[in-house]
Amino acid sequence: MAFDYKKEYKEFYMPKNKPEIVHVPAMIFIAVRGTGNPNEENGAYKKAIGLLYGVAFTIKMSKKGSHEIKGYFDYVVPPLEGFWWQDGVKGIDYTKKADFHWISVIRLPDFVTKEDFDWAVAEAEKKKKEDFSKVEFLTITEGMCVQCMHIGPFDDEPETVARMDRFLLENGYENDFSEERLHHEIYLSDARRVAPEKWKTVIRHPVRPK
Repeated sequence: MAFDYKKEYKEFYMPKNKPEIVHVPAMIFIAVRGTGNPNEENGAYKKAIGLLYGVAFTIKMSKKGSHEIKGYFDYVVPPLEGFWWQDGVKGIDYTKKADFHWISVIRLPDFVTKEDFDWAVAEAEKKKKEDFSKVEFLTITEGMCVQCMHIGPFDDEPETVARMDRFLLENGYENDFSEERLHHEIYLSDARRVAPEKWKTVIRHPVRPK
């Protein structure tokens, strides 16, 4: 059976819908950076997602080709994630989507090296005849965070964020946003197939003790 990160690391992917503190270790990702409204039809964000999955599935399906990745085991491609920020804003302002900066990512298994990643980018470019130069190999260490499962449309996230902020206030923590520590979302639902009121999104914020 393929290794499923969501099931094996439930503390990072399947939190309860009440805030909790979590310590997140270093992880490696495929990443694409961009700006602008993620809902824009044929916009930069949607193009970035196509690039991410192009590389992600090239690595996953390498077992069927000639490129051998040392330590490879079969796995389920982890969910899409995103780090979000806006200039001059602590956290994010959901009413100003055009001002978003984002890093869209998909987690990679630890056995993937930078050399394997470079091979996958070149292979994806060759097969899809697209420019994959925006795709990065990125290591992120989030450390101490508060997280909560949000159920519902993205525009309703401020209600969940408010609960997270109250939890911090009541338990001796505070938000710790910076250029390196950002608002983080993990998308567990296929928006094309699931009704918005049932979407599941992990919301994670960097924190520190007061």
